[in-house]
Amino acid sequence: MFFHAHPDDEALLTAGTMAMLADEGHRVVLVVATSGERGQADLAPGEALGTARIAELYRSAAALGCARVVNLGYGDSGLAPGGGEAEDRPDNAFIDADVEEAAGRLAAVLTEEGAELLTTYDPAGGYGHPDHVQVHRVGGRAAEIAGTPIVLEATVDRDPLLKGIRLARRFYPQLDVRAFERAYSPGEAITHRVNVRRFARRKRASMAAHASQATGADTRTLGVMLKIPRPIYRLVFGTEWYVRRGLPPGTRLRHPFELPPRG
Repeated sequence: MFFHAHPDDEALLTAGTMAMLADEGHRVVLVVATSGERGQADLAPGEALGTARIAELYRSAAALGCARVVNLGYGDSGLAPGGGEAEDRPDNAFIDADVEEAAGRLAAVLTEEGAELLTTYDPAGGYGHPDHVQVHRVGGRAAEIAGTPIVLEATVDRDPLLKGIRLARRFYPQLDVRAFERAYSPGEAITHRVNVRRFARRKRASMAAHASQATGADTRTLGVMLKIPRPIYRLVFGTEWYVRRGLPPGTRLRHPFELPPRG
């Protein structure tokens, strides 16, 4: 089971792993906390945007081979200008949900599915979106309630990311390196580096399914990523990273179900 905050998050962080596991014969279930109705898009924030993004989520899930899609139905909490919690968030915003209540709802799906593995996010929520931080809290607690044996925190290796941003600053001096110095996870903390290059086409199809997030403004993340030539895309997005807590320092695994050798 792959737990995400909004539609399109799965495309960015875990799509290759989802396609790989589905190809291996595993039942893959995609759960989102919200419909993403406050995301950046040509449509105005609100119910119509949320409906459109859920439809996109189903198209993405189909491209990846998912057997089921679940929306927990919380409100998209949004993001304040410059980051942090938005003040004008809805009454049912995910970040305001009681962690035990939300975890119980997710745990019910885990139990129903008999899930062996759950992905959440790292404690920073990747780049710090409040809903992503809440996914970390709720997902971890849900796994405890349901007794799900494997919990992987989807993340990005911060080390090459920072190198790339510093290089990009030569051409885009407005980029703020400091904003990424605490984002995601340092390479030394990452336990799983999953090679998903064989599934780059399906990962790209997952991204393309989220058209509302990939069109319009030239600076939208998905739009920029989809303009990368396919051979380079396969190289850049050919690895997905995860952290499994409690494993020995320096653990380097290549499959979600792989365990370190004993001793």
